[in-house]
Amino acid sequence: MDSFAIETNSLNKVFNTKTGLWKNKSKSTMAVESISFSVERGELFGLLGPNGAGKTTTVKMLTTLLLPTGGSAKILGMDVVKQTAEVRKHIGFAFSGSRGLYNRLTAFQNLKYFAELYSLKDDYANKRIPMLLDLVGLADRADDRVETYSSGMTQRLHLARALLHDPEVLFLDEPTVGIDPVGSRELRKTIKNLLSLGKTILLTTHYMAEAEELCHRIAIVKKGNIVALDTPDALKRRISGESVIEASVQSAQVQVLIEKLKVMDKRTVIEHNTATEPEKLSIRTPEPGKVLELLSPFLNQQYILNLEARSQTLEDVYIAIIQGDQA
Repeated sequence: MDSFAIETNSLNKVFNTKTGLWKNKSKSTMAVESISFSVERGELFGLLGPNGAGKTTTVKMLTTLLLPTGGSAKILGMDVVKQTAEVRKHIGFAFSGSRGLYNRLTAFQNLKYFAELYSLKDDYANKRIPMLLDLVGLADRADDRVETYSSGMTQRLHLARALLHDPEVLFLDEPTVGIDPVGSRELRKTIKNLLSLGKTILLTTHYMAEAEELCHRIAIVKKGNIVALDTPDALKRRISGESVIEASVQSAQVQVLIEKLKVMDKRTVIEHNTATEPEKLSIRTPEPGKVLELLSPFLNQQYILNLEARSQTLEDVYIAIIQGDQA
């Protein structure tokens, strides 16, 4: 038995396209440059990264939906290119959104249809489908059409579909995108239940709190490469000596405050967010006391409306790494 559920070595994907009026020019796009990681059996492993970083392309290669350009990938010791049919018997893949389900069918009918595609015997399917619907919290809506489902319920039905053939490894590509907070919480609870059943899960997400709550380890992907890989706590310790000070400021006084902070050394990073009202300054610094001393005289309605200091979060670490100063 192979010790890893998932293992990649210098996995690479280049998309070649034809451009120009006569399609006589070639263009190569590097989607995944070189990704190497391994996932233990029973582990929940997270892939984090901005749009276009290569997360979904990596998942598609691991689930045999895309052929790698180079490198190798194994699922439970089986090569995804050389043993595609065998790999597919042992994996499940849950899409985000309504793709892959039939809205005019009920939840039970959808799962029954996919059970037939998996060549599951009727007796087995008729027992497993109610069990899965109960697992994902949809037992009381089994006979309702999917078109009546909320986004969260649709996503939980995707999970049930992915689990029909009882795969050992499950891939979840941004499962909570577009789902309200209540639906997201219910889905996270379902994912935790899957871990208790011994499943290995690879999760891609944009939500730091979700990754911190669920994942045993996290890989941060940037421009087709893994730039950080560790547990959430270990990643936070990378810059745990720093604090974050957030100031809600009057837009006309932003430059005055930034000038005051220029006495700080290069370890202090200032970000100006103009998308909020009032505008915000976010200051990441190893010397929070000095920053607060500089800003406290301006804590009034003319300059700073609110001032708050806090410890680093996983989101702070993620932003620092993606922006390059911790890569």
